[in-house]
Amino acid sequence: MAVHLKWLKVFCDVVRQRSFSRAAGENDMSQSAASQLVHQLEERLGVKLIDRSKRPFVLTPEGEVYYDGCRAVMERYGALEDKVRTLHQEVAGCVRVASIYSVGLHHMNRYMQEFLSQHPKANVRLEYLHPHRVVDSVENDLSDLGLVSYPKSSRTVTAIPWREEPMVLVCAPGHELASRKSVGLAQLHGRQLVGFDSDLTIRREIDRVLHLHRIEVQLVMEFDNIETIKRAIEIDAGVSLLPEPTVLREVAAGTLVAVPLDTDELVRPLGIIHRRGKQLSATTWRFVELLKREGDRLPAEPGSGHQARQAKNGKPSHQVAGELRTHTSAAAGSPPVRGAGNGDSRLLADCRPAETSVG
Repeated sequence: MAVHLKWLKVFCDVVRQRSFSRAAGENDMSQSAASQLVHQLEERLGVKLIDRSKRPFVLTPEGEVYYDGCRAVMERYGALEDKVRTLHQEVAGCVRVASIYSVGLHHMNRYMQEFLSQHPKANVRLEYLHPHRVVDSVENDLSDLGLVSYPKSSRTVTAIPWREEPMVLVCAPGHELASRKSVGLAQLHGRQLVGFDSDLTIRREIDRVLHLHRIEVQLVMEFDNIETIKRAIEIDAGVSLLPEPTVLREVAAGTLVAVPLDTDELVRPLGIIHRRGKQLSATTWRFVELLKREGDRLPAEPGSGHQARQAKNGKPSHQVAGELRTHTSAAAGSPPVRGAGNGDSRLLADCRPAETSVG
């Protein structure tokens, strides 16, 4: 009995999705057909590949070995097809990208549209996830690429540096620091701070730098996403330290002010990760190249901190008046308020992500 590549693909999809029904849907077949196909593979090999007695099912030791080999075969075949297409200058196929929320829908939409205009036969599927789930998605081959902050190569993933974003002090327009051209870290001492959850790398990095300078702050609120932090700052619950590109729109609208720091110690590096050992298609590499090329060309919006840093004369451009919808402020000295925001939700974008911001 001959084994077709389609069978190997279905088997890989079943394992990757941990579901016969989802794998069947991906391959335009019924669930029973996908189950029968895997059963035929088991009969041919004379071993059980999947232990169906457990819920959810698990791979047997033989199944683990077979899955690793089949996945390598499918990746090599996909790369071969892509190489043949490239001989005719055709870039086609789908690039699956998982991203942290704060990379920004606005910028990603621009990257995707530019890529699709250059390669109309290609497609980009973008999914926004919590940072830990971005890594999981790449490790489990649910995504080809992951966009993360503080990227680090590991035993399972390879990290490619992308860009670095300077951190700025973000406050409400009526805050006493809003009129400053720049602020030093010492000016944060004793102030109310809206911060990140303690298990996030960005929080640990901010804590490290503040501790290095012996700066103590009053942590009044903690959130796992930038969007919720910005909403807390808008009601003047405190100030925060955030990557500059993540507040460009609010600064332009006048609802927040971004004041440059007088130190370059605080930056947020972004990177592109992929599963270690995975053979990326030429289409995926083209998208990586576009991201790296465009990453350093983020457009500054009117009134952004970037423009303020470049202003040399007159009133700094970060002084933008804005009317706030004021609710209740956090009381000084009260325990920090914790909130999950939408950190665990998902947002899918296929070619045209919505123009709304997600934290």
